[in-house]
Amino acid sequence: MAVKEKLEAVLNVGLRVPSIMLLDVLYRWDVSSFFQQIQRSSLNNNPLFQYKYLALNMHYVGYILSVVLLTLPRQHLVQLYLYFLTALLLYAGHQISRDYVRSELESGYDGPLYLEPLSMNRFTTALIGQLVVCTLCSCVMQTKQIWLFSAHLLPLVARLCLVPLETIVFINRFAMIFTGLEVLYFLASNLLVPYNLAKTAYRELVQVVEVYGLLALGMSLWNQLVVPVLFMVFWLVLFALQIYSYFSTRDQPTSRERLLFLFLTSIAECCSTPYSLLGLVFTVSFVALGVLTLCKFYLQGYRAFMNDNAMHRGMTEGITLLVLAVQTGLIELQVIHRAFLLSIILFIVVASILQSMLEIADPIVLALGASRDKSWWKHFRAVSLCLFLLVFPSYMAYMICQFFHMDFWLLIIISSSILTSLQVLGTLFIYVLFMVEEFRKEPVENMDDVIYYVNGTYRLLEFLVALCVVAYGVSETIFGEWTVMGSTIIFIHSYYNVWLRAQLGWKSFLLRRDAVNKIKSLPTATSAQLEKHNDICAICYQDMQNAVITPCSHFFHAGCLKKWLYVQETCPFCHGQLKSQSTPSPAPSPPPEPVVHQPANEEVENPGPPCATEAPAEEPVPPEDMDVTCQDTCTPEAGSLSSACPSDSRLVPECKNGDSRHEDCPEQLDNVPVTSAEETGKGLDAH
Repeated sequence: MAVKEKLEAVLNVGLRVPSIMLLDVLYRWDVSSFFQQIQRSSLNNNPLFQYKYLALNMHYVGYILSVVLLTLPRQHLVQLYLYFLTALLLYAGHQISRDYVRSELESGYDGPLYLEPLSMNRFTTALIGQLVVCTLCSCVMQTKQIWLFSAHLLPLVARLCLVPLETIVFINRFAMIFTGLEVLYFLASNLLVPYNLAKTAYRELVQVVEVYGLLALGMSLWNQLVVPVLFMVFWLVLFALQIYSYFSTRDQPTSRERLLFLFLTSIAECCSTPYSLLGLVFTVSFVALGVLTLCKFYLQGYRAFMNDNAMHRGMTEGITLLVLAVQTGLIELQVIHRAFLLSIILFIVVASILQSMLEIADPIVLALGASRDKSWWKHFRAVSLCLFLLVFPSYMAYMICQFFHMDFWLLIIISSSILTSLQVLGTLFIYVLFMVEEFRKEPVENMDDVIYYVNGTYRLLEFLVALCVVAYGVSETIFGEWTVMGSTIIFIHSYYNVWLRAQLGWKSFLLRRDAVNKIKSLPTATSAQLEKHNDICAICYQDMQNAVITPCSHFFHAGCLKKWLYVQETCPFCHGQLKSQSTPSPAPSPPPEPVVHQPANEEVENPGPPCATEAPAEEPVPPEDMDVTCQDTCTPEAGSLSSACPSDSRLVPECKNGDSRHEDCPEQLDNVPVTSAEETGKGLDAH
């Protein structure tokens, strides 16, 4: 079943290629120049070429037939090709009969065949050929009525019956007429088939549009016709024919420079029409897809195909080629100028492929450096690919500078290759830092700052290059020739490569600045607090020689917490909001005046002067809407938690919801007076 499906897929593509080639030929054909050549030749008196408008209409009919052949369903297309093959076989059979009759007339022998060896050989050869033709026609048309395709055997039968040679000529003509009548009868009996087929197709199209819409119809036709593969095969056939025609007329060997020029001129010859340009676009897309797939396979092996990234499909390079070709008017240029322009466009496309390879390799290389993987083969593959991406773009920039004069436009073109090399250099630098950190067995100080500065430098250079491209394009539009396509490209480039990059960079800078300010606003843990905490950082799981303390009394490394704050502004442990302490808090409302009820029959003793550990008698008790709990605090300045409350611990008010630091509590806990456990107990007993 798999072989049958593959064969059907090959037929679906191969049988549609001639229709695109016919469209390409009709686009190249200039009707006016063709009729001028006819008028200067001997065919001017031919009635077929005396009506120019009729031939022009036939030119448009050819377009319609090509489109119909392109969009036919596979079953009908196969059947049509079988009919066409049968017609070719019948024509070959009549050519064999005509050649046999001509050879017999030239020999002049009309006696028995077995008496003349040469005549017998000619007869045997013609008979075998005719039988093969009849058998093939019967097999192709899937019928056992072989006599329907045997009209061209009549001259051979007449010669076997010793019919005079002059009569055999008329018999041969009668056989040709009879075969023609058979073909006409077949066409007349199937005259309504195209109409019925078009009617059915129209009904199906209307139903699909009503149910699913035009977009679904377009996607269905795109998938059924396999448009990318179809145009790629069409362009490869054109390119192969161009190369074959060149080498078939050359006897001497070609030098290396001549081969490069031949390659560029052959590509230029094969993109002179919109159809061939689309073929080149899809071919470049498939080549880019193959290179990127090979890159992923080289880095990750078969694991690369488990999590395929849809962003690396190769369509970016094809769209880049199409946009540049349309913007520069590639198909309207002469072959030499087209080859010159194609060399620059292909340079840009190759630079885009290298950038896509770097986008694949960069996360894999960095993850390999940070994962503590001991496989030297994996490290060798990653580093070797990075070295290739470091050297090859620079070599490309050097070679194109040797062929073309350096100007501002060429500098913009090679800037992408230079930026790719710089980004690879930054990736290798970070990879080396990771490996150094691995061999040192301890984290490198300010590693995230180094990574941020390296990536930020590359992003800044990339933004400046994009800004220069936009500035150059705007200057060319203002002081040069203005075009709608050029203005559209500049607008798209300004939005995606300048505005969005500037927004992303500024947002990253603000997030980093806010994170740094929040880290600076948090208190730093002392040595005694770290010794009492005696725990690791909950983010990196490393021992803490220094740490900061969050408002919720959790300890973290300052660098770890800063990287966490790039993502979200909550505590990694309890997900409480981490607000900067530098912002002033609103003034608290004064606490309510306590009211202590004293029993009438009990005297109030003078408690004497208050103890140092007790609060004065005038201190208020907690309000009614607040409970009393033990604050697990041993260091007031840090607010660190302990597992048990000491006997001399203080009691602080707490909201009824149980959170002593609830954000919606109207009172500020730092301004609520506290009392000792003994004094508070007396107040509660008295109440």
